[in-house]
Amino acid sequence: MTVFKAAFIFIAPEAIPETNYSWVKTAEVEVKTLAVSSYKQACEQVKLLIDEGVTAIELCAGFGNQGVAEITIAAQGKAAIGVVRFDNHPCLDNVSGDSLFIT
Repeated sequence: MTVFKAAFIFIAPEAIPETNYSWVKTAEVEVKTLAVSSYKQACEQVKLLIDEGVTAIELCAGFGNQGVAEITIAAQGKAAIGVVRFDNHPCLDNVSGDSLFIT
């Protein structure tokens, strides 16, 4: 049986994706959760996730519309991109990530 690989990316100041990540693995599904500190870093990580065989990536609500667009472009159609939605994220002082993380 083929294992389905997915990822969840959240954005947090001072996050380091090379150390701030974890995997949950079952017989059928593997999900990598990782933290990034910018939209640029997220785009870089998307390319690495795709190289790891990830085919579905969900973004936390800290990514605003612009962030989702940038990551969708970075994925180049090689992974499905989904989002959790808050117009204004409670963990980001109730603002959109677009106002904090635009590259």
